[in-house]
Amino acid sequence: MKQLIECVPNFSEGRDMNIIRQITERIESVEGVKLLNVDPGKATNRTVVTFVGEPAAVIEAAYRAIEKAAELIDMSKHKGEHPRMGATDVCPLIPIANITMEETVVFAKQLAERVGNKLNIPAYLYESAQSNPARKNLSVIRAGEYEGFFTKIKQAEWKPDFGPAEFPAGSGATVIGARDFLIAYNANLNTTSVRRANSVAFDVRENGRKVKNEKGEEIVQPGACKSVKAIGWFIDEYGIAQVSMNLTNISITPLHIAFDECVKSAYNRGMRVTGSELVGLVPLKALTDAGKYFLEKQKRASGVSEKELIRIAIKSMGLDELSPFKPEERVIEYLLKDKSEDKLVSMTLSDFADETASESPAPGGGSISAYVATLGVSLGTMVANLSSHKKGWDDRWEEFSVWSEKGQALKRTLLSLVDEDTRAFNKIMTAFGLPKGTDAEKKARTAEIQAATKNAIEVPLKVMRVAYETMDLIKVMTEIGNPNSVTDAGVGALCVRSAVLGAYLNVQINATGLKDEAYLSATLAEAKQISEAAIRAEEEIMAIVKSKIV
Repeated sequence: MKQLIECVPNFSEGRDMNIIRQITERIESVEGVKLLNVDPGKATNRTVVTFVGEPAAVIEAAYRAIEKAAELIDMSKHKGEHPRMGATDVCPLIPIANITMEETVVFAKQLAERVGNKLNIPAYLYESAQSNPARKNLSVIRAGEYEGFFTKIKQAEWKPDFGPAEFPAGSGATVIGARDFLIAYNANLNTTSVRRANSVAFDVRENGRKVKNEKGEEIVQPGACKSVKAIGWFIDEYGIAQVSMNLTNISITPLHIAFDECVKSAYNRGMRVTGSELVGLVPLKALTDAGKYFLEKQKRASGVSEKELIRIAIKSMGLDELSPFKPEERVIEYLLKDKSEDKLVSMTLSDFADETASESPAPGGGSISAYVATLGVSLGTMVANLSSHKKGWDDRWEEFSVWSEKGQALKRTLLSLVDEDTRAFNKIMTAFGLPKGTDAEKKARTAEIQAATKNAIEVPLKVMRVAYETMDLIKVMTEIGNPNSVTDAGVGALCVRSAVLGAYLNVQINATGLKDEAYLSATLAEAKQISEAAIRAEEEIMAIVKSKIV
């Protein structure tokens, strides 16, 4: 499995798109790197770039970008709202997949050493890449900023980790490190006062503010949100003050909690949060969790689609106040997704029907069974959502919300199996197309055919398992759900029964090509058991439905 790291360099240029384009072109010149996002800010005069790839390729792309930024950006002429000390102000590496933080640190050090020694740019390590606790924090390293670094760099305690201990006026210095995923997030205020924005920032950020106790001693009064750094600033481009935050651990303080704490503080100080702004990319979970949070505050079921959860998050936090917020361009999972993996489920209903009816053997019965099961559980989930909003049932919304969330999870799994079944069929066809001219080739071909055949059994078997699991939800909805929708739940049960039996046919036909008798015996026994259980469940559900409509 590929190791993936993300790199999020911040360049001290946010106004000249020609310069920004030349820097990003250097990133894209490296094979194996995917440029995900370029987010320039005019007021901050700073651009946040996000790209991802395997470690060696990412390090090469980062080096080329830092080199180009030093060539094009003259820090002696730079002005902007954001703290800065160099053309490439900061360059963090973030472990994304199949790589540890310790391994990522090694690559960060390699990049910093190369930048310091080959480009003669003073390079400082930070966060996990820095072994000296006094130099781990970016704000501590950057204190004094560009103007103060000509003197600071000559102090023994601020000698760079790599490169010269002389501060180059053109490029400035850079900070390179390894850290966990960070969300840069700004809350918009209905004020132009930086002092008042800072008061909200001090209320919210973990480090809080300095106050005097009853003895007159200066102490730190912590803020409301752990793992949050924040300052207030004025953005001339928008004509408002903002609370600028870095959320360094969203499992501790999620996006929606940081937003609500800003809302609370601003209100207590006579202000309003009018919206907010995400800088760069955001994990999908941050938005779906926010959507659920705001629905639950309204005592509404949170078992709605992923798309709807994101829409609720955007509207609740005003993420589209300053500019359009397009999830397909801002959610990291969407940008990393291979679109070929969900070719079928991305089609319109009519296109999917046309593709099924064509002379192509795929999608076939397995994919159709998975989709029919998806429709079945979707109907059960619909009943749960309708029931949670039924007048007079307000005290039961949480119960139905739990069921609707379960339904959404099962729906997502079944949707993924629509394309997975077709991919399984294609793997068999690929295996049969392998060369068979020599004994070695014949042996390899046979092994590939057997492996592909086993996979083609496992996929419809999974459809059977997941589809049958949806019967619990559907049955409960016929029993306690909105009685006006009982027939919808009944149709859902009919769909699921058909899906289970359809997938069972696929298991059986594919089993004829497998030689592993022990595996076949256990698998066919399980498939038969599920099919019989699905028939019984459908009969029980339909009996309940009929009892309620007579």
